[in-house]
Amino acid sequence: MLARFFDLERHGTTLRTELFAGLTTFLTMAYIVVVNPVVLGMAGMPIAGVAAATCISAGFGSILMGVLSNYPLALAPGMGLNAYFTYTVVKTMGVPWQVALGCVFLSAVAFLLLTLCGVRQLIMNAVPRSLFAAVSGGIGLFIAFIGLKDAGIVIYHPGTTVGLGKLTTATPALALLGLLVIAALQARAVKGAMLFGILGTAAVAWIFGLTHFAPMTYRLSDLSSTALRLNIPAALNIGGGVGLSLIEIIFVFLFVDLFDNVGTLMAVTRRAGLVNPDGTVPRMKRILLADSIAMLAGALAGTSPVTSYIESTSGVAVGGRTGLTSVTVGVLFLATLFVAPLVQAIPAVATAPALVLVGAMMMGALAEVDWHEPSEGIPAFLTVIMVPLSYSIANGLAFGIVSHAVLKLVRGQARARDWLVYLLAALCVARFIYLA
Repeated sequence: MLARFFDLERHGTTLRTELFAGLTTFLTMAYIVVVNPVVLGMAGMPIAGVAAATCISAGFGSILMGVLSNYPLALAPGMGLNAYFTYTVVKTMGVPWQVALGCVFLSAVAFLLLTLCGVRQLIMNAVPRSLFAAVSGGIGLFIAFIGLKDAGIVIYHPGTTVGLGKLTTATPALALLGLLVIAALQARAVKGAMLFGILGTAAVAWIFGLTHFAPMTYRLSDLSSTALRLNIPAALNIGGGVGLSLIEIIFVFLFVDLFDNVGTLMAVTRRAGLVNPDGTVPRMKRILLADSIAMLAGALAGTSPVTSYIESTSGVAVGGRTGLTSVTVGVLFLATLFVAPLVQAIPAVATAPALVLVGAMMMGALAEVDWHEPSEGIPAFLTVIMVPLSYSIANGLAFGIVSHAVLKLVRGQARARDWLVYLLAALCVARFIYLA
């Protein structure tokens, strides 16, 4: 039945290969069950509840993607999107996490409508791929900076703004050890390197008394502490009504999620040989629909936006070619739900190295930018540098879009079909004027 439904024979794969590919993908991205609750926990969200929401949304999203699109794409709450949720929406803008979840839900509804109307496909065609790569690289730097700061490796310095922390103290030293362990495991191509490194670093912290470990009780109230806690009416009334703040949040969630999906989709489909001869991806609308619905489910469960994961390529590398790989990943995430409360025992010093190395992996997208071409290199650089230095993904994205539009005008390359790029640039300029 599975062979027929997922058309395994036509894709040149077997049931055993697909199951093994799913296990491989799961191990490479299982760290999100630990890291996502820590990041969102800094926004005041209950860690056990976020861990459960992470498992549920990743499980549902991956299964939906596999069944609806028949692609080996696994989904989970996105790194970068969770950082924006915590550090920009909640901490900088002062939005309560329940209201922020309402914004995620509204963003997902907007995604779904835009997908059904074909607007997301228009945006994908209008924005250059170099900006997609630049956003990924900028978010990578942003996440790595957060990890280094949380570990005490990088600290505030009054003279230079940032400086090097005291590396001989316990927390920075242990974080550096964790960084080296994870890097070494990755260099040895160990499946689940990130997860094993986090658990190993946490074990050292427990043994030497750097953090307290206490067995957790399993209560339904803990697991459901973020489920259905979103506040949609308050989200619609941010700043006294449907104003710039709400539009900006939805705008960033839309673009970052879209860029994540496009970059991941192209990487996975090319690796799997599933791209058409003309470079298009079959069943694109189904992929975007699955992504939108998964994001809706994630908001209801109580987590930041759900997106596709580049770690899906690890399953493709061992033979995964169909949605059965994604379904396997989803089932494994749902099984992980039963140990979700234990995530509360993982200290931040153990997850900080993972943030740094996730950021390093995201930098690989910058290889797609033609740095010798000013019309590509300059907008890409402004995007990459402004995300971490302004502590805002929205700012970096706006700098990139505006500079791209201006350079096209200056070079006489403006075309009527690029109207959407100039509309987005005008909105970004209006945003800067409003903020000023």
